[in-house]
Amino acid sequence: MKLHKVTAAVCVVLCQHAFASEKTVLKIGVQSAGTLEWELRVLPQSDAFDVQIQRVATAEAAKIALQSGAVDIIVADWLWVAQARQHGAQWTLYPYSAISGALVVPADSPIEQISDLAGKRLGITGGELDKNWLLLQAVAKKEGVNLQENTEKTFGAPPLISEQLKHKRVDAILTYWHFAAQLQAEGYKQLLDGKALQEKLGIEDTVPTLGYVFNTSWANAHKPALAAFFNATAQAKNTLCNNENAWQHATATMPAPPPHLREHYCEGRIGAWTADFPVAAQKLYSILHQFNPSIGDKAELSPGTFWTTE
Repeated sequence: MKLHKVTAAVCVVLCQHAFASEKTVLKIGVQSAGTLEWELRVLPQSDAFDVQIQRVATAEAAKIALQSGAVDIIVADWLWVAQARQHGAQWTLYPYSAISGALVVPADSPIEQISDLAGKRLGITGGELDKNWLLLQAVAKKEGVNLQENTEKTFGAPPLISEQLKHKRVDAILTYWHFAAQLQAEGYKQLLDGKALQEKLGIEDTVPTLGYVFNTSWANAHKPALAAFFNATAQAKNTLCNNENAWQHATATMPAPPPHLREHYCEGRIGAWTADFPVAAQKLYSILHQFNPSIGDKAELSPGTFWTTE
């Protein structure tokens, strides 16, 4: 009997230890053409979590994977989270980057300002509710131009939209920042970026344009692992910005990284979480809603749009 009790006690201790040391597996949807993969390549090892990568072709495919439960985390626009929460979804967001897309034209293009886009063919990365497209429309309306009615639009994935521009099937494109940087290196001209668009709308504070997106209930059940993951990704960003070898390794799959790619990437880093983020996002959301009420039923962000590790 004593032997049985000792054996049982040892089993309990060992089982408890095994359970306590078990890592949380974070299933992450990663776009092949996105920057998240760079960070995951230099991500520090952790006792709290393991990363399981699931590749997705586009931003829309990432959202579908998240909604179906195929992945736990994706990187997406904060605007998408805001819109989804207004319809009852429980997605929440932790800041990933403050860098945004850009409006790009050929070097010899007659397009020099937003009003010149009227009557032109415009390629847009993402969909109708892409944050950069909403920003551009809001600024254009402020300047008296309705781009929704006065442009011929083509939507698609970043590589396809770049090809549309190169083959002169569109006159200008609105694309992700790293694709804009690549086009600039090839001789194309950037007219303005998302930050400039925000400033034209009166927003000077930092708005985390992209974030890690996940389910609120799931996040609350995995707080230690998520906190460790976010600390690790911050370290990974700093490693990419401070270590040349790490940067070369992370971007090795790019045929010829443009000269200023790293500089632009590092400009998008976000420091410690502050209460200013949701305040700035609310201000911008209210302005966008004023110009385009279709983005949501209300002009206020739903509580819980931004998630904290506290």
